[in-house]
Amino acid sequence: MEILIALGVIALIVGFYVISVYNGLQILKTQITASIQEIGNQLKRQASLIPNLQTAVKGHLKQEKDVYKMLTDARKSVETAQESGKAADIENAATEIANIVPKMQILVESNPELKSDQTISKFMMELTDTADKLMYARRTVIDLSQNYNQKLVTIPSSIVAGLFGFKPEKGLETPMSGSHVEVSSAEMQDPKVNLE
Repeated sequence: MEILIALGVIALIVGFYVISVYNGLQILKTQITASIQEIGNQLKRQASLIPNLQTAVKGHLKQEKDVYKMLTDARKSVETAQESGKAADIENAATEIANIVPKMQILVESNPELKSDQTISKFMMELTDTADKLMYARRTVIDLSQNYNQKLVTIPSSIVAGLFGFKPEKGLETPMSGSHVEVSSAEMQDPKVNLE
């Protein structure tokens, strides 16, 4: 009788463990999905800010056709990403917008007429804020995917994951080779600061 009770307790503990791991993996999957949706949400916010920024800048810089083209291309990229819903398209759109924000800031800072315009400054601040939120959402997707995938390959959670057919999550796809993963010898030098 004591053996049956002991086996029952062990089975109960194992059952609770399996349920706990299963629920943990499901929670991580839904968090990954929600984080990818947050990236899309921030991209949508940027897409709505860009036309307003375009209009504000257009009144001041008619000669800056390249700026309009960059903004228009970014907005199209965001719209395409929203329609497809694919993480890769969303990541490409986010990267494109992240590359535009510094260029726009330089343009605004180098042009006194733009720099003094409160509307343009407001839109630039909102774009910068949204870019920061996008970076945070990306980091969240990366962290959650890493945590989820780690559970799929470590024992004993990998056993439960295998029983229920959990598959790895890609997270955000990034090329594993290229200049973004290399460190040049110049970058390895100690920085020299001259305060004179």
